[in-house]
Amino acid sequence: MFLQPVTAAPGAAARDDSSLLICDLTQSYSPAGGGGISTYLREKRDYVLTHTRHHLLQIVPGPEDRITVNGRHIFAEIGAEPVRGSPNYRFILRTDAVRDVLNEFRPDIIESLCPWILPWTAIDFRRDFPETALVAGYRTDFPNAHVYRVGQALGGEVFARFARLLAYGYAEVTYREFDRVYTLSEDAQRILARKTITRTDVLPLGVDTTMFAPSKRDAGYRAALGLPGDGPLLIYAGRIDNEKRADRLVEMFRKLPADLGAAMVMVGDGKLREQLTAQSSGLPIAFTGFEKDRRELARALASSDIYVSAMADETFGISVLEAQSCGLPVVGVASGAMPDRVPEGLGLLGPVDDTAAMAANVVKLWQDGAQLTGARARAMVVERYGWTRTFDRLFGEIYPKALERAQVRLEEDGAKLFRRRRRRDGQPVIYA
Repeated sequence: MFLQPVTAAPGAAARDDSSLLICDLTQSYSPAGGGGISTYLREKRDYVLTHTRHHLLQIVPGPEDRITVNGRHIFAEIGAEPVRGSPNYRFILRTDAVRDVLNEFRPDIIESLCPWILPWTAIDFRRDFPETALVAGYRTDFPNAHVYRVGQALGGEVFARFARLLAYGYAEVTYREFDRVYTLSEDAQRILARKTITRTDVLPLGVDTTMFAPSKRDAGYRAALGLPGDGPLLIYAGRIDNEKRADRLVEMFRKLPADLGAAMVMVGDGKLREQLTAQSSGLPIAFTGFEKDRRELARALASSDIYVSAMADETFGISVLEAQSCGLPVVGVASGAMPDRVPEGLGLLGPVDDTAAMAANVVKLWQDGAQLTGARARAMVVERYGWTRTFDRLFGEIYPKALERAQVRLEEDGAKLFRRRRRRDGQPVIYA
């Protein structure tokens, strides 16, 4: 099925009849280029420009209001403050500025990537321009991963469960408004189905297997960090905060036997970094900070031996795939999307928050041959995951379904308007 434009945008003379203006809308974002959404936006831009004739508008938070047009790519930054505790990330609150950009460019499709308030900016825009198709990415099970966790810390278990219930109610009301919703796993799709959100698809994400490859290994990487030992070098890459359960990794490391000779590097920034750095004093753990250079991240991963993660609510796990693509086995937890990313033979998973079990899995994986397990992980990623496959599905299946739904909406709205007018005029209403 081929995408066809639903409406023309102002200033769209350069667009031919077969092209669309597609808008990516994200509320939380790292301008420096880290994080899963940043990777997605970058890879999607490259796909659109090399594989399609479409135009792409990407609206993200930035240090100031700024629009950069580069051929068919429009990059709109909305001035936003840094997130406290995660200074590389910014968060849009100025929905009026986002609406101004939408009004100016009039996209044919809006893809909403965050669950907070910007989805309703897109919904409100669609009410004025009903021909616009709305697609949402349910990329994080936020009622569990964010609302419940924060609620538990603030008010205890009962309050957290109530807050999660409200959040799922918000999700139900919000995502029913979208013409199509994609999740990153079948588990997340089932969660939405229980909330009667059924116009859904599963969209596995991808990894650049050329950049993230075992060939990027640097034999001097460990020594350059000043880390001793000749045992496994563990690595984690991501936000160092409560959501990611980064503190569990330090607890796990303390439970490793001293004669294993292990060391660990934690790549990233976040609210817990300073605290964990202090708590790890004297341990062979390096906190290298946020890494905006993807090539350096690939070097760090490929130069390590085992990827570790205690994240319990992962909805996909691009960082896990990138590590596997570099030839690393994974030690994680049997929760969220992790079992999908780490099937039997590619690593070891244990109970959530059981740091002793995680430490035991690190020892077992290393003794059983981590390199061979990592080679199998690499082969799996090369075979199953790639960004071209991701965006072929998005543009070839999900977007067309959203456009079809938008057309149905227009027809239904026209019929409702017709019936209302006939009732107002006192004429009989005839139902087909």
